[in-house]
Amino acid sequence: MIHAGLPETMAASTPSSPPPDYETFTIPPRILVIGAGSRGCTYAAITTQYSNAVIAAVCEPVAYKRSEFGRRFIWGEGGAAGVGQAFGDWREWVEYEVGRRGRQGEGGGGEEGERGVDAVFVCVLDELHEEVVVGMAGLGVHVCCEKPMSTRLESCVKMYKALGGAGGTRESTGKKEAVFGICHVLRYSPHNVLLRHLVRGEKVIGDVLSMEHVEPIGWWHFSHSYVRGNWRKESKTAPSLLTKSCHDMDFLLWMLCSPPPEAEHAPPHLPSYVASTGSRKFFRKDRKPQAAGRATNCLDCAHEQDCEYSARKIYLDRFLLSGHTGWPVKVVNPEVEDMYTTQGQTAAAKALLKNLGEDYTEEAAADEIEARPWFGRCVWEADNDVCDDQYVTIDWEDDPIDHDSHGRPMLDGRAAKTAQFHMVAFTEKMCDRRGRIYGTQGEIEYDSTSITVHSFATGQTTTHHPQVAGIGHGGGDEGLVRQFLRAVNAVDSGAMSAADAQRRFLGCDLDEAFRSHALVFVAEAARNERRVVDWRKWWSANVAGQLEAKAGG
Repeated sequence: MIHAGLPETMAASTPSSPPPDYETFTIPPRILVIGAGSRGCTYAAITTQYSNAVIAAVCEPVAYKRSEFGRRFIWGEGGAAGVGQAFGDWREWVEYEVGRRGRQGEGGGGEEGERGVDAVFVCVLDELHEEVVVGMAGLGVHVCCEKPMSTRLESCVKMYKALGGAGGTRESTGKKEAVFGICHVLRYSPHNVLLRHLVRGEKVIGDVLSMEHVEPIGWWHFSHSYVRGNWRKESKTAPSLLTKSCHDMDFLLWMLCSPPPEAEHAPPHLPSYVASTGSRKFFRKDRKPQAAGRATNCLDCAHEQDCEYSARKIYLDRFLLSGHTGWPVKVVNPEVEDMYTTQGQTAAAKALLKNLGEDYTEEAAADEIEARPWFGRCVWEADNDVCDDQYVTIDWEDDPIDHDSHGRPMLDGRAAKTAQFHMVAFTEKMCDRRGRIYGTQGEIEYDSTSITVHSFATGQTTTHHPQVAGIGHGGGDEGLVRQFLRAVNAVDSGAMSAADAQRRFLGCDLDEAFRSHALVFVAEAARNERRVVDWRKWWSANVAGQLEAKAGG
C-alpha cells in the first residue's frame, strides 16, 4: 500500500537506454485508441512511425473524427471499417471484446480475422478517464492514460484501486498482468532525461537546496484551451494546475522526491509542506476593454481589430490563412483540414468563421453553455473560472534513512530543500519550460533546448544541448509511446513481469503516478484555504482512509 511514509512499491528511476530508430517487435502489439482527438492522433502517429505495432481499432463518438482516424491509421484511404475496428463508445468495445473472447474460447475460432488488442491509449476528456480505465481494468489489457489520471482526488483513488493499488490485486479476466502508463511526458524527453541524470545521477551540483521551475503556457494558447475551450471551468473539468500543469508537478517530484538511479529501491523523499497562491487575474469581465462595450463575440465587437485575443486573428489570420489547418484550428472545426484540401481556403475560412460566430445569450442554460467550447466568445465574457497565474511552493525537511558509525544522520540526497513552480499564461513562449536548480556545489540553468552547469569549485560553466526531437513536448510524446510499447512487448513475450517492465521502461509505477496527482490536490487545498498544508497530515486525513478501505473491505 502507498503511504505518506514508506510505500512498499518504490518510485523508479529514469527510462532505460533509448530505443532504436525503428522498433521491430517479433509479435507486433495491437493497439486500441479511445478518443480520436489531437492526443489520440499523436500517439497513433508515433506508434506507426517508430514501430511495427498496429493501430487495430478506435473508439470515438464523433463519426467524422472516427472515420478520419480510421482512414489514416487503420483501414486506409478508400477502405472501410472491418470487424472490431471502429466503435462509437468504449462500452461498445468492451461488449464486443467480451463477446469475442467468448467466441474464441475452448473450441471456438471466432469470426475470420477477428483478433483482439493488447494495449489501449485512453485519450478522452479528463473527466471521463475514471469510467474508461475502471470499466476496462478487468480485461487484462495494458493501459496508457492521457494526463491527468482524473479530475478529482476521489476519482484518482478509485482508478488506483481498480488498477491494483492500495495493497490489492488487479483482478483480470484476461489472466495476465498489465502495465499502466500515465502520460506525464516530461519524464521522457531527451532534455529532461539528461537533466535528471546530471542532477541525481552524476550529482554535478551536489545536494539540491532549491529549484525554480516555470511553465509559460502562452498568451493565446491559454485563451484557446482555458478561457474558450474544454478546460475553462473547474466545476466541469478541474483546476488549471491539474489539467495543464500536472506534468510539472510530476516533474518536480521526479527530480526531487523519487529515489536516484543508484538507490531506486529506497523510499521517496516525501514533501513536508506545500503552499500555493494564484487566481484568475486577467480573463474576467471587469478587465474588459471599454471599447468592447456589450459585445460578447469577437465577430460582433468594435474593439476586435485592436484586440490581441481576437478569435479571427488567432484562428483565421495566424493559422488558417497561413496554410496551417491542424491544432488549434482543427479543434474549432475537425472538418476544416479536409475542407481546405478539397474545397480550398475560401470555403474553409467561411466554415471556420461560422463556428467562431456561434455564441450564447444571458438566457442560455448553464448546462447548455458548459456542454461545449465557444471559440469566438469574448475572453472577458466567457464563463471561465480557472487560474491564469499560480505559484506553488514545496518544502522538504531533512529525512535521513540511515546513520553513520557515529550515529549522525546521512542526508545524501535527502536534506532539506525547496521547489517553487510558476504556471503563467501571459508569455510569448508556449510550454517551453525553464528553470534553475541551486545545489551545494553549483548551479544549473535550463530552458527547452539547453542545460547550463556552473561549478563553484572550478568556476567553469558547461552548456549541454540535448537532442531536441520533433514530436511533442521536446520528444517526450515519442519517448513515452516507445517506452510503453517496449513494456507491453516485454510482458506479452514473457520476458518480464508487468511490475518489472513498468519500472524498467516507463520508470514510473502506479504509486508514483498517484502521488504526483495528490500533490496537485494538496496545492489546491493550500491555495483555496490560504494556508500552508502539512503533507503527512493532509495525506492521513484525505487519502489513507480511502486506500485502507479496500484492504479492509
